[in-house]
Amino acid sequence: MVEMGIRKELAPVDEGNRILLPPACYTMSKAEKTKFCKCLHDIKVPSCYSANIKRLVSMKDNKLFGMKSHDYHVLMTHMIPIAIRGLLPESTRHTITKLCWFFNMIHSKCIDPEELNAWKNEIIITLCELDMYFPPSFFDVMVHLVIHIVGEINACGPVFLRYMYPFERYMGVLKSYIINRNRPEGSIVTRYASDEVIEFCTDYVEGVKSIGLPQSHHSCKLQGEGGVGMKLFNPHKESLELAHFYVLKHMTCLAPYVNEHLKLLQSTYPNKNKMWLEIQHNKEFSSWMKKKANDGQLDVDTIVKTLGHGPENRVKSYQGYKINGYTFYTKDQDEKSTMQNSGVTVIASTTKFDRTNRDTRLEISKNSYYGVIQEIWELNYRTFTVPMFKCQWVNNNSGVQVDKYGFTLVNLTTNGYASEPFILVSHCTQVFFVNDPSKPRYHIVLQGKRCILGVDNVVDEEEYDHFDDLPPFSLGVQLLDNPTDGATYL
Repeated sequence: MVEMGIRKELAPVDEGNRILLPPACYTMSKAEKTKFCKCLHDIKVPSCYSANIKRLVSMKDNKLFGMKSHDYHVLMTHMIPIAIRGLLPESTRHTITKLCWFFNMIHSKCIDPEELNAWKNEIIITLCELDMYFPPSFFDVMVHLVIHIVGEINACGPVFLRYMYPFERYMGVLKSYIINRNRPEGSIVTRYASDEVIEFCTDYVEGVKSIGLPQSHHSCKLQGEGGVGMKLFNPHKESLELAHFYVLKHMTCLAPYVNEHLKLLQSTYPNKNKMWLEIQHNKEFSSWMKKKANDGQLDVDTIVKTLGHGPENRVKSYQGYKINGYTFYTKDQDEKSTMQNSGVTVIASTTKFDRTNRDTRLEISKNSYYGVIQEIWELNYRTFTVPMFKCQWVNNNSGVQVDKYGFTLVNLTTNGYASEPFILVSHCTQVFFVNDPSKPRYHIVLQGKRCILGVDNVVDEEEYDHFDDLPPFSLGVQLLDNPTDGATYL
């Protein structure tokens, strides 16, 4: 390389009694390797998201081991761009992140065909940048084939429709049928035929379950069911009223009564501004509905009457709850578990008022709010129950950032919106938080993976193996002004 005049930064350095070989731009020091492995070692993912990453990392040797194909998939599309934050030169890290961003986007459920050409051009540039930083031995045929993935999507459709994971999982099921290891094929055929016969017979017998066939442990995740740590307790009156008001506010059948109460307040207090009226409405609406229900003024649907009377004073509390295809835990339960199921996000509408004139409403905007579940309640309305989460929310004004790589960073120590801690379970989407190595105060938000069920509680494999629609790279990776600064290149 010295004679050819290339990569002068890697030329041997003669220090008298020894010759020093400078590290390449992609080489990590021992401290950087430790930091990289520590980040992966500390990651706790939600249930059914992936393998326990902690078991795949050796902090003693600073190595990864025992990974399967899906583990590589998760690392490449989600974890590596986070683990290398603050490591390696900026240009090298930026190129690796762009490569991961490409793999992340091609695994999306919905792909805009008009964006495919831009993706193809971007991945060509990314591979050229990798050629500037990495040695020729890195570029085997597998790296070259990345260029042709976009053409494959044009011809065959989204990548997730052609995953191998459902087939690998079903092969595991077939292998479990083997009893006589001397005749594996015969064992599989006999057990498979028995399962088919049993399933066929149960279709003609009402109210029975298949004998010997395990029930899916995801079967309750759509209807909603409490998990570990169930107990009955009497919450504070203020907290119970606050939870009840949140239920009333999100019931469509109560919309006419919401408008009626607001009009009543406007006529009673004509000199008050809109902001004051909304605050007063939040305080008085639940008691006003209860009074109407007790006076017999709600001669309508029984659900409206039941909601008007309010919930029972005794509330069921859980440490875990399964609904919407997710498994949710409280923060305390998360600390005892190897999984992280306490993170939630919800898209909510907020009303903004002019600070100088509170009577002027500027806009109603929808924002994503992030929080951690503190308690799980199940309000009993006698004829039905309503599950709710009591959360600690991140303050969007001071605790949420979006960096140039499109990552959403949250400061979990900020306690915002303490007056609105409750959220309906059916409105939540699961997220989990990974500590940002470059900013220890912040955590990066990653989307969970929902377990969708098909007919008769059969897992839809195509949905089951895919992550939620919102990727961690929500804005895409921005270009660097000087992509070659601080790196070794040709």
